[in-house]
Amino acid sequence: MARNLILSGGLFHDFAATSAALAEVLAEVGVESEITEDIAGALSEPSEVQLITVNALRWQMDQDRFADLRDEWRFALPAQARTTLLDHLDRGGGLLCMHAAAICFDDWQGWPRVLGGCWTWPKSHHPPLGWTGVRVHGTHPVVEGLRDFDVVDEVYSDLDVLPDVEPLASANGQPLVWARPVRRGRVFYDALGHDTRSYDNEIHRTMLQRAAMWLLKRPVTIMD
Repeated sequence: MARNLILSGGLFHDFAATSAALAEVLAEVGVESEITEDIAGALSEPSEVQLITVNALRWQMDQDRFADLRDEWRFALPAQARTTLLDHLDRGGGLLCMHAAAICFDDWQGWPRVLGGCWTWPKSHHPPLGWTGVRVHGTHPVVEGLRDFDVVDEVYSDLDVLPDVEPLASANGQPLVWARPVRRGRVFYDALGHDTRSYDNEIHRTMLQRAAMWLLKRPVTIMD
């Protein structure tokens, strides 16, 4: 069974619930997940897992926009944690990044190059949480044969996305999902997943299960 470390926690979301939901989705395809909110501690030494997942909102925060938030909520990713993530990719590991991962680690200039994009204040935004239609694109094994679907979620909009990123799914013309090789490993970003309703959608669940197999460099079962 493949091992997955879910880095969780942060503001404005029920990360305990969404991380548990994601762990349940991945368990159906043989991925065993450990969930932690101690991101710095978990990445303080070399990783022994095959998959690392970022389902968190941990960042320095814009000092003007979030001046009313307590300093203990501000998070800087230690140098050793950055090294652990990069070494994980160098060893061929997979990195699954969900929703607010695009806002995370804003003190690390290299994070957008790993992820493939990032949230940029004040340009980036999202409409109110609600129903949205997700369009699936292309023939990548993670999305091949999947239908478009409707889901209750936030549509992250006007992210700064690297030019070489090819969206695998979008909503309202905004790229939401992509997959890319990084170093010797692989990275998958899914901007969906604000709350557990997102994980109730069967097509979204299938996409995430396929993504895990792709990240682990295992055969991706084509199923609708």
